[in-house]
Amino acid sequence: DFFLPQQRLQASLSHSLIDFSTKMTPQINEEESPYLRERKCVVLVDPYSTGCVVAQEMAKRGFLLIALWTIGFSDEMKTHVPDSCGNMEYFAEVDQQTTMEETAKVLNEVVGAHPVAACLAGGEAGVDFADAFSEYLGLLTNGTDIPNRRDKKLQQELIQKAGLRSVRQAGGSSFSEVEAFLKTEPYPVVLKPVESAGSDGVKLCYNFEEAKEHFDVLMSSQMVNGGGCPSVLCQEFLKGKEYVIDHVSLNGEHKTCMVWVYDKRPANGSAFVYFGMLPIPIDSPEAKILVNYTRRVLDSMGLKNGPSHGEVMMTEDGPCLVEMNCRAHGGDGNWRSLCRALTGGFSQVEGTVDGYLDPASFAKIPSLPPSPYKAFGQEVILVSYASGKVKSTPGFDVIRQLPSFVCFESGIKEASEVEYTVDLITCIGSVILMHKDEAVIQKDIEFIRYMEKINGLFLFETKSENLKRPRGDLLALDQSTKPTEQEGKPRNHKRVFSSDGPLLIRHMSNDRP
Repeated sequence: DFFLPQQRLQASLSHSLIDFSTKMTPQINEEESPYLRERKCVVLVDPYSTGCVVAQEMAKRGFLLIALWTIGFSDEMKTHVPDSCGNMEYFAEVDQQTTMEETAKVLNEVVGAHPVAACLAGGEAGVDFADAFSEYLGLLTNGTDIPNRRDKKLQQELIQKAGLRSVRQAGGSSFSEVEAFLKTEPYPVVLKPVESAGSDGVKLCYNFEEAKEHFDVLMSSQMVNGGGCPSVLCQEFLKGKEYVIDHVSLNGEHKTCMVWVYDKRPANGSAFVYFGMLPIPIDSPEAKILVNYTRRVLDSMGLKNGPSHGEVMMTEDGPCLVEMNCRAHGGDGNWRSLCRALTGGFSQVEGTVDGYLDPASFAKIPSLPPSPYKAFGQEVILVSYASGKVKSTPGFDVIRQLPSFVCFESGIKEASEVEYTVDLITCIGSVILMHKDEAVIQKDIEFIRYMEKINGLFLFETKSENLKRPRGDLLALDQSTKPTEQEGKPRNHKRVFSSDGPLLIRHMSNDRP
């Protein structure tokens, strides 16, 4: 009943592609379009990143989209829309009110006669309210029996209670609550906000003083996803490889969408820099262990419905949860095309929509991806070894010409400010590579890493006082050319040029920290 006949879908979609971002009930003559009155709405709480991709898949299936913005969600994050989505066009946008009753009233005013078919989180910041509001509306939900599943301290307590391997930890909003742990736990230790995404605020601290300093920084910080840091979690440092296990669930039945392994290395003074994400064979010994462990984690956390994105460390004594993200895998959903190629046409995006809106199709989804996979490929996460204001991005065009290139996502453009990459938030883009020949993929990865190291992805703007060479406007000089207090004169800055690269790109080497 949720879907339109093909010939009527074409005619009616033109109505849904109108921009109703002014938070007004759309002015459509429903008497002239009686079928529009029958269309159902989906409420997405704080839709951004992959949440936008999920939303557009729902729109393709004929549903009207309602964006519900929670209190405190930043205006900047509302504009975090993947390149693949273009402009997000909602049937209506509403703001969370101070009570469930008031929020439901505002929602009812904008949806009118259109039934609400589902309410789900469109991103990390929307998880808690989506659970509560969907429960209030009587829709498919994970409910509030377990409050605040995003709390990483609570997650570890729940799985420990279920008899699963968990991390040693202490957490709190005042330093006195974690001081004893930090004085007795072997270093290094990991400090992070109890609620965050994309390694936001995560730091590996090597001594007590460093840990105390980072604790104070976090407690006074604004998180990338909006809102402050309610408390800080201090945990043992898990040694091993970190894996990602993506699921979609319906009424407690969990289906594995993909198992990945992170390529994480030290860079720019940070211990947790993401360089990529690779799929691992689903029939491998580690995948079998990880899937079984992760499904037990989902059960212990009461995650019965919707997508999940689990991060698990494979330690010497078995798998141990790093954190469970109670929403779809992030990264702007740019992994979707790779997943579909690996599995033969399925990803977590389609599984999420099926679970909420088409249970019959969900039932047909296999419990595990195929083995072997139907393609070769991986995600390459771009790392910046320089900082500055971007003048142009010639390296991006070069990457798009690589033999194994499939898609590219980056928020960096002319006039963007680029920082040194120290976590997932400060990465400068993501590239999906696929090819029938694995050797071609590896060669392309090596070239991308070369481009990063010579800072060949960008040309940076420079201050006029630093332009001391002909054609200096084409160069990107590091800020280290400024006089230092100790030396009283500029440092020597080695300029490296090359005309041997693809498309005769001219690059320059910046000093690194």
